[in-house]
Amino acid sequence: MQSPIDLDDADVVADIPVYVDYTPGEVQVRNLGSTIQADFSGGSYPVSSGKVFELVQVHFHTPSEHTILGESFALVAHFVHASGAGELAVLGILFEAGDENEALQSLIDAAPGSADDDQGNAMLDARELVPDELEVYRYMGSLTTPPCSEGVNWHVAEDTLEASDEQIEALNELMGDNARPLMPRNNRLLAAPE
Repeated sequence: MQSPIDLDDADVVADIPVYVDYTPGEVQVRNLGSTIQADFSGGSYPVSSGKVFELVQVHFHTPSEHTILGESFALVAHFVHASGAGELAVLGILFEAGDENEALQSLIDAAPGSADDDQGNAMLDARELVPDELEVYRYMGSLTTPPCSEGVNWHVAEDTLEASDEQIEALNELMGDNARPLMPRNNRLLAAPE
């Protein structure tokens, strides 16, 4: 039950209710060496299938980790959430090369140049990093970074956002190619949006 996987040949097509209630505010931006991560102080909540989670952090991978029907994307943002019971849910937002994304630029501007540098701070409206229409693929998987713990509720948005070539290149220069290879699906249930 490892992630990422190719989102293909869904077992069921369903309207999967996912709502995000992200509150704009200041985030702490860190360079972990392997990724750029923005930490949230609380107050932002998504709801998935009736369960409420709290937004903990968002981090990035170049290129994307999940693929859709075999197609890879230039960049992905992983919004990591935790419930009061310790359950994890990740929302993956895929980016294609296109127009500049202002919210993404605020994180790039605040990102330390290396893992040895102090964290930066940025004002962020995380809703600007999520498509207006949130239709998702859903399955059970794992974290894609060590310790790759399983039992993660994965949601990958069908609609993509855009980031400029310069933004994608800037993140790649900070993180390198940090996408985990695709993992076997192993007969897991995959739900696709209608």
